[in-house]
Amino acid sequence: MKPKKSVTIKDVARVAGVSAQTVSRVLNDRPDVSDETRQRIRGIIHELGYAPNIIARSLIQGRSNTIGVVGYGLGYYGPSRTLTGIERQANQLGYSLLLSLLRDPDTSTGESLLPNLLMRKVDGIIWAVPEIGEHRAALLETVRNIPVPIVFINMEPRPDLNVVAIDNFNAARKAVFHLLEQGYRKIGVITGPPTWWESRQREAGWRSAMQEAGFLSAHELEQLCVAGDWYPESGSRGLEELLTRNPSLEAVFAFNDPMALGVLKTAQRLGRRVPDDLAVVGFDDTPEADYFSPPLTTLRQPLIELGGQAVQLLHRLLTTPESPSTPEQIWLQSELVVRSSSISSR
Repeated sequence: MKPKKSVTIKDVARVAGVSAQTVSRVLNDRPDVSDETRQRIRGIIHELGYAPNIIARSLIQGRSNTIGVVGYGLGYYGPSRTLTGIERQANQLGYSLLLSLLRDPDTSTGESLLPNLLMRKVDGIIWAVPEIGEHRAALLETVRNIPVPIVFINMEPRPDLNVVAIDNFNAARKAVFHLLEQGYRKIGVITGPPTWWESRQREAGWRSAMQEAGFLSAHELEQLCVAGDWYPESGSRGLEELLTRNPSLEAVFAFNDPMALGVLKTAQRLGRRVPDDLAVVGFDDTPEADYFSPPLTTLRQPLIELGGQAVQLLHRLLTTPESPSTPEQIWLQSELVVRSSSISSR
């Protein structure tokens, strides 16, 4: 039996009624193809089972078609989902991934990982480590000297960096305004570790919305803010501390869903009914959030899109002959998912 003949780019072009160059532009995610044509070609690619010859393309282009990824905290929901988004988009665009994990961003900038990736001939790098602490000077100096493009995920945007980030500031404001609209006024927060930039942005959004509402003084706001560590136990401790400071506490905004779970369990233990006595809002929209008791109101982060957008940006930097002189900053918005834990019965 003869082996099945491989589908070529010319076969795709013939069925689609376009040139091979047009198919190539779609495969390389070039912008100069209409959306209608792009979708039609992608459908035909899927139907015919066409797979790009990565080795041949690498030889022709002088590239490895490999992206280096520096990651951290894959035990957390956010980083693991973001990596999934990176992998999906990289696979769609014909890239393989080389992953290096940073052990402790609190004590290391991880710049030593970059030379190791460069030795493996990666075409570009995605830095998927949350911005933690103030250890970034050495890293940024290293970045300026590397010979391949680099895209940062959830790094505080700077004018000389390509960054894709979630708008944590405005996401937090959405949560607070939702609670205010439900009639809650004394809204406490359990933050992430203060060294995490995204936690600081969420706290800033909470403060901004609360100050805009004008119901509480600056001193009262300070009494409504306690630090957690992203784990459920810190949500439990955080609620106890908030109630000690504020016996008339009306609502809690926890900066991730695991801490919100700790709040819910402790509220139940203390006899605080949710949402009748205490409203609770989380952040992430983990798959379990809808199964909490009661189901958790939370902010759904576009984590798959976050990873995918980082790959797309890096791909543009690699395939556009004249990359823009001004680095790109891309902001993604979270969606408030309202469930029973925050609906006032007052």
